[in-house]
Amino acid sequence: MRKYNIGLLRGDGIGPEIVDSAVRVLQAVGEKYDIQFTFTPYLIGGAAIDACGKPLPEETVKGCLGSDSVLLGAVGGPKWDTLPGNLRPEKALLGIREAMGLFTNLRPAKLYPALKDECPLRADIVANGFDIMIVRELTGGIYFGQRGYRQGKYGEEAFDTESYSRMEIERIARVAFESARKRRKKVISIDKANVLETSRLWRKTVHEIAEEYPDVEVSDMLVDNAAMQLVRNPSQFDVVVTSNMFGDILSDEASQITGSIGMLPSASLGDTSRGLYEPIHGSAPDIAGQNKANPIATILSAAMMLLYSFNETQAAESIVAAVDTVLNEGYRTADLARGGAALSTTEMTDKIIQRL
Repeated sequence: MRKYNIGLLRGDGIGPEIVDSAVRVLQAVGEKYDIQFTFTPYLIGGAAIDACGKPLPEETVKGCLGSDSVLLGAVGGPKWDTLPGNLRPEKALLGIREAMGLFTNLRPAKLYPALKDECPLRADIVANGFDIMIVRELTGGIYFGQRGYRQGKYGEEAFDTESYSRMEIERIARVAFESARKRRKKVISIDKANVLETSRLWRKTVHEIAEEYPDVEVSDMLVDNAAMQLVRNPSQFDVVVTSNMFGDILSDEASQITGSIGMLPSASLGDTSRGLYEPIHGSAPDIAGQNKANPIATILSAAMMLLYSFNETQAAESIVAAVDTVLNEGYRTADLARGGAALSTTEMTDKIIQRL
């Protein structure tokens, strides 16, 4: 029996509900494939602020570093919106990624055949579906640059600094090219090289790394054009590699053309097998505690954990197949029901477990 210790960061809003759903699915797939999971909860985000006055307690960092991998729900909500930036729940996300040494964020955006009618794009545009892997750099760029307030020509002004080192670009580029080798062998690098110096270094470095992967096709695309192309012709994309901020924005756009942001998982990885897995959606405080949230993104995040951190390929594929089967059978949560019958969070989880 293989044994894994998983840290649970339930967080805020719908976070506890969707994490609990993923735990149930992991327990079920563990029974099927003789895998034993031990789950240890830790505080993060608003829940941590309420309990101990800060969004990322030292105990949480220590616990995550001692886990084989970590599953996160969501953080934030209007309750904490008036706090200063260093005490906001979202600050914990940047902190835990940095503490765990996670520099790669993998965000797949796939249109399931059963959800083609939920896609807001014209039927002819998505007739063949799409399957995109967005590789987002996670620890550099404007989110981590120097920032502050100062007096300028027109009075008070704020500033945030974008910076990237060659090393940061090299390592994320290699992740993208390695990922492409397992897919359709096509990488599109997204930047703003017509304006930004960081993007010029980005583009130059990506092409230098591309020389190590002659079997992979590489091309460049400006971020504004990429935003347009995602809705014009999403099937042209295979692997997309881009900076922290551009990846944040483009992956959210990509989520909307899959039918629902509640469908998209993500994996944050570093140099070890330990990763941080989370849905890309937020805490949805408006439906928190109502058993309405779509748990699929978190369940698929757990499947990514099995694949990328534990190399449990068969178990991971079983979860993905179960989700596909449930969708093909017509079951939907409220975000996908379009006025029809909607399953609750627990009911959708039950269906997926049954199909395992």
